[in-house]
This record gives sequence, structure tokens and C-alpha cells, in this order.
Amino acid sequence: MSHKPARLVQEFLEHSARRLPDKVALICDNQRLTYAEIERLANSLAHALIASGFQRGDRLAIYLPNSVAAVVGIFAALKAGGAFVIINSTTKRDKLVQILNNCRAAALITGGRNQALVNDILGFIPHLHTIVTSGSTAAPQTDAAVPDARRVRFLEFEGLAQAYSNEPPDRRNIDLDLACLIYTSGSTGEPKGVMSDHSNIVFAASSIIEYLENIEADILINVLPLSFDYGLYQLLMAFKFGGALVLERSFAYPAAILGRMQAEGVTGFPGVPTVFSMLLQIDLTAYDLSSLRYLSNTAAALPVSHIQKLRQKFPGVTLYSMYGLTETKRTLYLPPKYLDSKPDSVGIPIPGTEAWVEDEAGRRLPPGQVGELVVRGRHVMRGYWEDPAASAQRFRPGSLPGERLCYSGDLFRMDEEGFFYFVGRKDDIIKTRGEKVAPKEVENVLYKLEGIAEAAVIGLPDPILGESIKAFVALADHSLTEQQILAHCRAHLEDFMIPQAIEIRPELPKTPSGKIDKKPLIS
Repeated sequence: MSHKPARLVQEFLEHSARRLPDKVALICDNQRLTYAEIERLANSLAHALIASGFQRGDRLAIYLPNSVAAVVGIFAALKAGGAFVIINSTTKRDKLVQILNNCRAAALITGGRNQALVNDILGFIPHLHTIVTSGSTAAPQTDAAVPDARRVRFLEFEGLAQAYSNEPPDRRNIDLDLACLIYTSGSTGEPKGVMSDHSNIVFAASSIIEYLENIEADILINVLPLSFDYGLYQLLMAFKFGGALVLERSFAYPAAILGRMQAEGVTGFPGVPTVFSMLLQIDLTAYDLSSLRYLSNTAAALPVSHIQKLRQKFPGVTLYSMYGLTETKRTLYLPPKYLDSKPDSVGIPIPGTEAWVEDEAGRRLPPGQVGELVVRGRHVMRGYWEDPAASAQRFRPGSLPGERLCYSGDLFRMDEEGFFYFVGRKDDIIKTRGEKVAPKEVENVLYKLEGIAEAAVIGLPDPILGESIKAFVALADHSLTEQQILAHCRAHLEDFMIPQAIEIRPELPKTPSGKIDKKPLIS
């Protein structure tokens, strides 16, 4: 069935709701919502936001685990003329305040266990004027203890459909407008907001759908957080091609996920090395997964041994090995027919894009030589939110006037046939469990613990996690234990940032200039 192409991200939902109104689009939290139902909910929330003063270009922050409200919030923000910012639901207080203030969020949707933390930080978020709560009490007591609650309007998500129109608001945006900010760690430890406009997302989603050969009959399952762009795009892509999405909170309970995959007839399973490592340890004979058409992996490269074992465990299933970074969404994919001949490659540029390897002088390198991967295409994002210095370093001029290239910061080599191989990272960003972690951010938290004199955090190769996080510390207070340091990390870091190991040393190695030298720690 032919239909006009989407130019704006919210049209993924709108076009599918028009073509397939009664088709189940989202299966989540024991709910089954059709495209028409999600469209109406998103319209009502968009009208509520606009009535509360949400203006074109404003940012709606979504601080929720994977849920119906999070999905509706994404499309409501766009329909209201703004952009969405999804914040990992395990984000702790200081970083939450930092992100909300950095993007100057005008509105926030939250609920459940996150509601109390949001109520507690209202005094530190001056731009926030509207809070939508889902599944929790609407507002804190507006007494002297919470004076800032008086300036914030509270709305209950579950009541908006009755209170506001379910017709689409007037269209106000074009495809060059900001659609979302995805916060990613930087080498300074300060999270940076990657700016994606509508055209970036529409292009990236279209290109990925093309090589995965997605069709309306596909049913995807997503166990990754929507705050992670790989998880987010499962939703966006499914709604674009008119498929269905089974949205789960995590892969913490594999048996339940596998049972759901069997019951729903899942055809596509996107994962990261951690998830696939767990999957390889499970006896699958109890489950009928005959509907499964493909597995896809990105974030960190799958070990070749895992690729071989997955193909043995899923003999009739296509495996897509891929590489990307938030700044371009997806960059490379390995066409499955090359898994036997090039199992350690992450492939070729995705459809409609170009990539090459450069040396420090900006010269394109021939096959076999190692240099930085450079990416060209419509998926190269707009830059970092209000960070021109970092943007200028990552996004540099291309050969055409006004064009932006993305310098990945990752070292690659290319073979004679144009296939790319990941070598390492130019900086020390750690990729673990499909997430990027800045050592500086973990070190900053360690230094907040009284009694720690020196701290250094490194990533070590790990067949399951991609990289594991190890912290080395020298103590001022020698009564501190590794368990106490880990407990401090758990209290102040998101789950994926917590070190797997702590090593206490009398002192840490230094460079001649007196800086902590990490090289001896890695060797």
C-alpha cells in the first residue's frame, strides 16, 4: 500500500494511525494499544502542553522507565511543536538537575518512584513550568517545605484524554527543527546533548528499515531503555513502517521475555553484547521462537565466538552486526551474507551514506591503514546543544559549502573491498552494556567520597559487557573498604556506570607533570 513519505517524526505515528487505525502498535505493561489509541493520547497530551504554555522549540523531558506514558510523551512533544529529551530512569539527582537545566526543559513527564526526586529538586529547575505525572499523585504539598510547587502546573497523564481534544494540533514545524536531544557522556564527564532534527531521524530510520527489510508484519521487541538511541529507534522505526512493538523494561528476567516473544510472535530482536551473552546461556528448547526473523547488535562489537554461537542457536535467523554512535545514529552494518567471510567486520556504510578513514593530517587512508573513521550523510546530527567548542571538534566542514562531517573519535581500518574493522578509541570513553561512560564522570563521584585521595577509572575488555569498568583509588582514610566505595557508587551513579571492580593502591602512577597516568593501570 503506497503512502506519502514522512517529513516529520510525529508523522510516523500519524500516517500509520491513518492507514492502520485498529492495528495493535504497542504492547507494554499489560496494555495493548492500537495506532489510533496512541494517536489520540498523544494529541490530548500535546494540547495539554500547549495550554500550559509549551511553545514551539521547547523541550519536554521524559524521566520514566519504558512505558506507555513515555511513548505518548515522545510524540506529544513533537505534535506540540517542541522536542523530547529522554532521561534514563536510573539517573541520580545531581545529573538529573544538570540535564534539566542544560536543556532548559519547559515541561517534564515523570511518575512512580521518580516522582519524589522530581518534587525534591523543583527549586533548582527554574525553567520548568509543567509536570505531567503518570501513575502517581499529581503534586506535592504546596506548603513552606515545597514553595516551588506553586509555580509549576501539575497534570495527571491518565486524565488528559477526557480533558483535552484528541484531534491533532495545528502543525507548526518543518524538518529542520529540533526533534530530540539525546544526552551522551563526553570526555570531560559533562553529559552533552546530541541535537537531532526531524530530517536526521527520518533519514536514519528510513535507511535502517531499508537494510533490515522491515515490513508491516514485523513485531519487534525492545528490552533497551528508550533513553538509549538504539532502544528509541526500535519505537520510531516500528511506527514508521506500521509494525508492532513489544516494549519491555529490561532483559533482567530472560524467561519472561522469551515467553513474551513466543506469545507475540516476535520477528525482530535488537540487542547488545550483554543481552546476547545472557541469551547464549539459556536453554531455548522450552520456547517456540520460530517467528523470529532477525537479531541485530550494535553499541559494542560482538565477539566472533558469540556470532558463531548465536548462528548455531538460531539457525534460521538472520544476524545483523552493526556500528554506530549517537552523533550519527547508525554508521555501518554488515550485510548478513558476509558473516562467514568477514565475521570480525562491522560492515559498510548504511544506505545513502559514506564513510572513510583519515589520518591526523586529514588525508584519506588506503586499505589496511589505521585512522579515524569519518562519516558523511544526512544522519550526521546538528551538533551538541549549546556547546560550540565540542561541536566544532566532532562536526567539521566537508568538501561542500555548509556541509558537516562527523569525526567519530574511533580508530578503524578498511579492507580492499571497502569493509570496516573497529580498532579502538581515540579517547578513553568506556562502552559498557551498550552505554557510553566517561571515566571522568565516575571519577568525579568517587572524589565526592570523604577519604579518597586519588581516583582513576579505566575500561577493560570484557566478552560480556564489551568493556568492564575498573576504578583504582588511593586513600586518605585507610579505614575505607572496597564495599563502602561500591556502595557510594551505587548511590550516586546510574546502574551501567557502577564499576565492576575497585582496587585500592598506596598511590597511583603519575606522569612527569604530576598527572595520574592511566597507561600503567591498563597494562
